[in-house]
Amino acid sequence: MRALTDQEVASWLASENEQLRLLAVSGGSMGRQRKRVGTTEVSPIPRKDEKPSAFHRKEKKKKADIGKIFINISIGLCIFSLIWFFYALYMRSSLAKRVATLHPSPPVLDANSSSAKVSPERFWGSYRPQVYFGMKTRTPRSIVTGMMWMRQFSEMDINLRHTCEQGDRLKGYGWLMHDGITFGVQEIRDNDFTLTTEFVKRMGGDHGGDWTCRITAKQHSSVPQAPVISLMFYAAADTRGSLEAHIEERNRLASITGFSEELGNFKITFRKPVTGELSSAKYSSFNYLQTVSPGLEKLTEIVEHSLNHRFVYTFPSGEKRHYIAVDTYKPPHHQNQQKPADTRKESDFVVYQVTVQLPFQIEVLFESGSFHNRPNQLVGSIMTQELEKRKAEFDAKFEKTFGLQSKGFSQAHIRFAKAALSNMLGGMGYFYGQSVVQSVYNEYPLLYPEGALFTAVPSRSFFPRGFLWDEGFHQLLLGKWDPQLTREAIAHWIDLMNMEGWIPREQILGDEARSKVPAEFVVQRNENANPPTLFLALQELIKQLSANEGDAVLHPTLPFLRRLFPRLKTWFEWYNTTQTGPLPNSYRWRGRDKDTNLFLNPKTLTSGLDDYPRASHPSTDERHVDLHCWMALASGVMASIARLLDEPYQDYEFSHQVLSDNNLLNELHWSEHHRAFSDFGNHTQAVSLQQEKVYVPPGQQRHQYPITRLVRSVRRAPKMQYVNALGYVSLFPFLLHILQPDSPKLEHILRDMRDPDKLWTPYGLRSLSKSDPVYMKRNTEHDAPYWRGPVWININYLAVRALHHYRNTQGPYQEKAAALYEELRTNIINNVYRQYVDTGYIWEQYNDSTGRGQGSHPFTGWSALTVLIMAEHD
Repeated sequence: MRALTDQEVASWLASENEQLRLLAVSGGSMGRQRKRVGTTEVSPIPRKDEKPSAFHRKEKKKKADIGKIFINISIGLCIFSLIWFFYALYMRSSLAKRVATLHPSPPVLDANSSSAKVSPERFWGSYRPQVYFGMKTRTPRSIVTGMMWMRQFSEMDINLRHTCEQGDRLKGYGWLMHDGITFGVQEIRDNDFTLTTEFVKRMGGDHGGDWTCRITAKQHSSVPQAPVISLMFYAAADTRGSLEAHIEERNRLASITGFSEELGNFKITFRKPVTGELSSAKYSSFNYLQTVSPGLEKLTEIVEHSLNHRFVYTFPSGEKRHYIAVDTYKPPHHQNQQKPADTRKESDFVVYQVTVQLPFQIEVLFESGSFHNRPNQLVGSIMTQELEKRKAEFDAKFEKTFGLQSKGFSQAHIRFAKAALSNMLGGMGYFYGQSVVQSVYNEYPLLYPEGALFTAVPSRSFFPRGFLWDEGFHQLLLGKWDPQLTREAIAHWIDLMNMEGWIPREQILGDEARSKVPAEFVVQRNENANPPTLFLALQELIKQLSANEGDAVLHPTLPFLRRLFPRLKTWFEWYNTTQTGPLPNSYRWRGRDKDTNLFLNPKTLTSGLDDYPRASHPSTDERHVDLHCWMALASGVMASIARLLDEPYQDYEFSHQVLSDNNLLNELHWSEHHRAFSDFGNHTQAVSLQQEKVYVPPGQQRHQYPITRLVRSVRRAPKMQYVNALGYVSLFPFLLHILQPDSPKLEHILRDMRDPDKLWTPYGLRSLSKSDPVYMKRNTEHDAPYWRGPVWININYLAVRALHHYRNTQGPYQEKAAALYEELRTNIINNVYRQYVDTGYIWEQYNDSTGRGQGSHPFTGWSALTVLIMAEHD
């Protein structure tokens, strides 16, 4: 081997060093690459002409699909939200309309059922209960007539009487006889004279025939000088029809001719005043007014602002004095007061005035232009003969219906009973207009559809309009007298039902009716009920039908019930869906007052018993025993009607059996502690009204701070318990015959009724026990006790009726019920009659300590049920 030269060694070393360098570079690069693979896998960068692998394409598509899904979900949610929003708007709008949408079933009454062609005998009538005397037709926009009067030369410049007002302080007024159809006789006792208004009708022609009214004025015997009065009789159109005045002898209005679609042509004639039927005309001064009116509620105001003192009256002695009479109407000028313009159509208004010294008599004759074969005019002796004939028919029918003479009542008692019935008949009104209603879905009140209502009214002075729970009691009396009238009145009420089954409980129809109602009571809310007392009247119609199947007067009852039934089903269902309580088969009144700070016990106006004490702290957990009993009654009547009509009745009968089950009633409402049927709720009796404390900072004046009020003080927290109030509500299982005659609870009720320290008085049953903490306590500083002690005739009637039932039903308490029946019946009759004789009125309620009449008067709504108590009609 040869040795390498120095040059070759140097060359080899250089080559080796180069390889080591390259190896080192290559090794470092691989190390870094392995490290990257160990952390994140990086795909090699493809070449431009190389396609992605299938795996990479799927990954990319998956990400795109997820994005699309999220976008689609978002769009879907937006669309759903919009749909839900518009659906909610639609539903709210739809629900808002329901309150003012009438029931879809055919009306019980045909559209023309009150017209002159279909019902001529009831077409004209004294259907204006809010005025002392007036006539109108049963049509929406009737020509109306009415009477006003005032005493001349009195201490007061103007003492105009027109609408029935308690402030007029009349000694008495009301119908003495009225048959509801053909005639009426009314007596109005002013301070020193009496006006007697009589009317009689005669059928003929196509528009309800003729009628004549006679006004007789007589001074009281104690008056030293005969008064001079001005009597006014007017005719007014209510947006329809026209009137034309015919003047004779310079300023005497001799007659009015007119035309309307409902009446055709007609004439109203004013006969000159006379002393008596056969005497010659008396000296009189005449005046008249011919103008227009925007509404019937403005008539009094128009007359008052047309009066002038410039006219001269000459006495028989030759003395001349200025008197007040209608002249030219001058609308009142309101300084610095912007009044909205009245946009209503103005209608003709004509007033006849005669000023004459008492005594005198005047007749006003209405003649229909379509009555062509009139035998004579209905005036003078002809009218007298017709009146006497009608009076005799009335007397005979009254005795046949009520039998008071055969029961031994005196003639004075019988005259009182006739007046009570006649006042209810003479208080029948025909109203037309729109209620103002609201539901929870309405931000503002709505106008209800226009409708008519033929109804009795509780009080001509204070409540001259329809009340739902009052009407059931009214028709108990009227149904005995005239079943057809009752069928029509019930039908009018039921036809006012909306699609939900709700009937506005207070009917304020038309501007004239609305003008007498405080604003806070005008709006009717559809969650609020009223006791369904129409079922009481229907129950009586069914009894009459069953007992007198051959009576032609009752033949229309069955077809009437058939037309009524679809709406009755909805009405019954409405109570069972809107007034249910917290437990199965329990019930709760809605609409209790919510401001518990001001009321000693928040009122329950919807129950009809207003301030009767309920649970002190209103809640949704309350159970009301009176409503439970009303529903037991209603279900039983529904079952009876369904059976009569061959309709399915099993569900109603089952409801009746359940609600009448005394074990269930005891479980829900019997308080063993109080030994009485009771409401249940969040209650404490440790409440009182106390003067509100107002903090006045030091140095401040007291007058700068609000006046203190009476507010409620709660001394002990409420808890769920039975309400310790013994009174009318406690009696309902007895009043509506729910209790079995052998129930031990009946014994407790009869004992409490007869206890003078609880419910018994010599004048009837008081509304709340004398030993109750709330007895005769004010509910607010401005709210006197109403159903907290006074005697009310409607509940006393139910009590007498129930005692009559239990005395005639086999049971251990039969004798006790019979004894109480005789005693209670006698007490009620004697006191109501005595107060009528002493005061001239039948009253809303009677003082439980003195028996004296109190409240509104005349109140010949349910207080007239005294007639049925006298007649012993249960």
